[in-house]
Amino acid sequence: MDSNDLFASAASDAPHAGADLNAPLAVRMRPRSLDEVRGQREVLRPGSPLRRLVEGSVNAVAGPMSAILWGPPGTGKTTLAHLVATAAEREFVQLSAVTAGVKDVRAVLERAATSRSMYGRQTVLFLDEIHRFSKAQQDALLPGVENREVVLVAATTENPSFAVISPLLSRSILVTLESLTREEVGQVIDSALTDDRGLAGGYDLASEAREHLVDIAGGDARRALTSLEASAGVADDDHPFGREIPKAGVPLTLAHVEQAVARAAVRYDRTGDQHYDVASAFIKSMRGSDVDAALHYLARQLEAGEDPRFIARRIVISASEDVGLGDPTALQTAVAAMHAVAQIGMPEARIILAQAVVHNTLAPKSNAAYTGINEAVADVRAGKVQAVPPHLRGSGYTQASDRAAAASGGAKVEGYVYAHDQPDGVAAQQYLPDDLHAELAGRSYYRPTDRGFEARLQERWSWLRGRLRGKG
Repeated sequence: MDSNDLFASAASDAPHAGADLNAPLAVRMRPRSLDEVRGQREVLRPGSPLRRLVEGSVNAVAGPMSAILWGPPGTGKTTLAHLVATAAEREFVQLSAVTAGVKDVRAVLERAATSRSMYGRQTVLFLDEIHRFSKAQQDALLPGVENREVVLVAATTENPSFAVISPLLSRSILVTLESLTREEVGQVIDSALTDDRGLAGGYDLASEAREHLVDIAGGDARRALTSLEASAGVADDDHPFGREIPKAGVPLTLAHVEQAVARAAVRYDRTGDQHYDVASAFIKSMRGSDVDAALHYLARQLEAGEDPRFIARRIVISASEDVGLGDPTALQTAVAAMHAVAQIGMPEARIILAQAVVHNTLAPKSNAAYTGINEAVADVRAGKVQAVPPHLRGSGYTQASDRAAAASGGAKVEGYVYAHDQPDGVAAQQYLPDDLHAELAGRSYYRPTDRGFEARLQERWSWLRGRLRGKG
């Protein structure tokens, strides 16, 4: 690619150029100033390195730093590169690591050096998908970045620690971008509907259609705008008068969005009845050991935009309430999944959640621990809270022995038997208060099932009860 072509194409993409109504909506709606940028409040806070770079507030002697922008698609990497180029009327050149090679990089650096020495103009080189550049190709950038002949703004969706060579990282500021929130994606859509560069108020977007666009965007502003544009096209085709009348209030419905993006909206209100209905069906399917149903309701929640952390917490609860000691490892899997989901996020979190769901669903079930604690709590609330047996009371505080003696009517208190000193590790002594010791001789809070791992506990607990309740 000739370097003159690079600079010519850059001029047509400049932020100040007039809006080309034939360009994609996402291109037409690219923010022209920091005030129009949605999201990224942290990295664009006043005084931050990126904001200072965009505003041109840099050391006059040292010049501007280069930057590595790391984040998911549609978070504004290209937009921020354009905004950096507007500062101090810098030249702007855009390359893609998919198509550009070392020759193209060197041509840009040579032209940038000429522009700087002859006209005093800085060049901003925006390199998209830098993680696709080999080490040798990234090495070619070093002289220009080192001498600040160019301001490199490189974008990547991969972790720069692994995707970008260390010398280039050390010469640049690393900026981590986050996916847009649902509110911010909604603002992007609303702006495109009314802005003259966008749809100029020509469409009446139904609220459920707007929600679906936000859902499918997944925090990606470009995807939201692309889906909106495609939906508007479907609405035009569906309009009885076609495209020949002025677009004023053309209905844009949920059906148009579903047809445009080939993805049905999931009827799911995160704060209403369907939220609780689907969550309930999800839990009951795991409890009922129907793995297909459990995965179905998991998918419905995820596709509707449910917070994966909420789902993970429900799986952890199920692992104790419904699986319990039928398979003690189910709780380990669920807790590990909960922590992993918090670190990984969507869309990969769906895989982690699915693993925990399958484990819970297929595991042998036992609610013995769940019913046991409920019955114990019920007895406590019913007032069955007699004094702790004297030999179990603490002895490390003042007057503890006097209180123990008083409780036993002045008689010498028989000492606590240390279980580990017994041949079988079990001390046959009373642990419950007197009233419950007698009552629980005939019943038990914990009643192990004969399923899974708990079957092993059933025989042991039967033997232990005989020792502890004086029956063996």
